[in-house]
Amino acid sequence: MAFRKPPDGGWGWVIVVVSFFTQFLCYGSPLAVGVLYLEWLDAFGEGKGKTAWVGSLANGIGLLASPVCSICVSSFGARPVAIFSGFMVAGGLMMSSFAPNIYFLYVSYGIVVGLGCGLLYTATVTITCQYFDKRRGLALGLISTGSSVGLFIYAALQRELIELYGLDGCLLIVGALSLNILACGSLMRPLESSSSPPPEKMFVDKVPDQYFVYREKEKTVEENISILEKGYIDEKSVNNVPDCKQDSTLNKNALSSINVNEKDTYKKKVVEQTNFCKQLAKRKWQLYLTYWKETMVLFKNKVFSALFVAILLFDIGGFPPSLLMEDVARSANISEDDYYMPLISIIGIMTTVGKLILGILADFKWVNTLYLYVTTLLMTGVALFAIPFAKSYLTLAMLSGILGFLTGNWSIFPYVTTKTVGIEKLTHAYGILMFFAGLGNSLGPPIVGWFYDWTQEYNTAFYFSGFCVLLGGFLLLLAALPCWNACTNQSSKLPPNTYSYKVASNA
Repeated sequence: MAFRKPPDGGWGWVIVVVSFFTQFLCYGSPLAVGVLYLEWLDAFGEGKGKTAWVGSLANGIGLLASPVCSICVSSFGARPVAIFSGFMVAGGLMMSSFAPNIYFLYVSYGIVVGLGCGLLYTATVTITCQYFDKRRGLALGLISTGSSVGLFIYAALQRELIELYGLDGCLLIVGALSLNILACGSLMRPLESSSSPPPEKMFVDKVPDQYFVYREKEKTVEENISILEKGYIDEKSVNNVPDCKQDSTLNKNALSSINVNEKDTYKKKVVEQTNFCKQLAKRKWQLYLTYWKETMVLFKNKVFSALFVAILLFDIGGFPPSLLMEDVARSANISEDDYYMPLISIIGIMTTVGKLILGILADFKWVNTLYLYVTTLLMTGVALFAIPFAKSYLTLAMLSGILGFLTGNWSIFPYVTTKTVGIEKLTHAYGILMFFAGLGNSLGPPIVGWFYDWTQEYNTAFYFSGFCVLLGGFLLLLAALPCWNACTNQSSKLPPNTYSYKVASNA
């Protein structure tokens, strides 16, 4: 499909606004699930580890299914996918209000809502990139703040709705609000060129002539029908005139010769179609082999391998506070009268600030984005170690703000990936990293919850979380040290497909 040149404005700003509200509406409840987490603990009486699976699935399943989401958007377009996903998110939230047990929530809230959010994220990013080129960074930054603003508002909104209408009423109202995604999706007008040929014609034109047998097959069917009709008439005339044995013999010989020719033609076309299918299968297999070879080349890069471990450990240890911070405050016997603002709301608003400030810092030439990212990881690990020592609302609020700001390092993660592997490998590498980020999101909160169920306190859980994040940060720091590049330069010449951080960063 051919697209016009990105306008970098015009209707593109409408796309930015509707994409912002789409992420606001779909991610508001899953990111602020910590408020619902407390209610589910009281409603179902399950352990913290088992209950934490609901929120972790809702936030991780979209990243885990990112390849499927990309295929859906590429195949059907951003607008149909956004409208369909809006029904998924709204339906999943409303179904969750009727959940009889925690296992029902795994499907309705964890999988249905999570997959809908993943599809909507892919759709909004794709349509925004189509409309912007020079201002693409600004546009993506604006729409990415929608999820953080949604976390800030939905944390307080869901708490208020629970007090007024109960947990079931809260989920029904939030699900109804999510139906506004349908209106936002309907405004995602695709940027197509009106002069471009239909996709079917473009595909047919690319098929080699020697394998182009489908139209001939239609013609052969018509010929077969006429031949059968002719044979039926000849056979009927032979039956009506039994005395004409010579004519009957001639007709039978003619029919037999025609049948032999038709069989030969049919066999020839079957062979051609079989060869065509074999070549397609061989080409697909070669593509898969190339993909795995490129993946192995990526993992030969020490910095990329360390980045893969760092993002997995960061999400295992850094994501649980946004889900469990409210329960941490309740476990510390902090009265709700001392709450000036939900802790999750503080995390949400500071995440927005962190995304903007860290994104601005990454644009300065004197700032090394890789070292900036490592700094955020190490500071996150220290903040997680400090949570067990926080015994008041003020200290928890300060730590929530620090963790929220540092979580804004998601805005510079694409920069770090580009510096590591180069722009030509960005899509491949980013997809791999996002998959393992989703895996970390899915595993982190249940692990912390299991630690609590085992020890009946959060101290060991957050020591473990802090250790994971610090370990990932130190591994990435060691892999990015300049001494590795010096050793590489002194060693033998690298293979042409091997990438180093120094070469990629200079490019």
